[in-house]
Amino acid sequence: MTSKELPYSGWDALLLLRDQPLHPGERRRLGFVFLTPESAAPIFSQAERFFLWDGRFIGEGLIMPGEPSQIESLG
Repeated sequence: MTSKELPYSGWDALLLLRDQPLHPGERRRLGFVFLTPESAAPIFSQAERFFLWDGRFIGEGLIMPGEPSQIESLG
């Protein structure tokens, strides 16, 4: 999700953790694969921050722009 404001709007994604678990409070740069990249990519490319949701908000992060070739290869 890109906002904690109602109404919530989010996109399903897989976090690219590279076989390394992500622990609470840990900071790491990682990628995402959106299950509907055609609708998620335009929104996230303009956002500065995102929030992870799993029945409730469980984390947040900053969006770091990637190279276009990286983004295309993940979608």
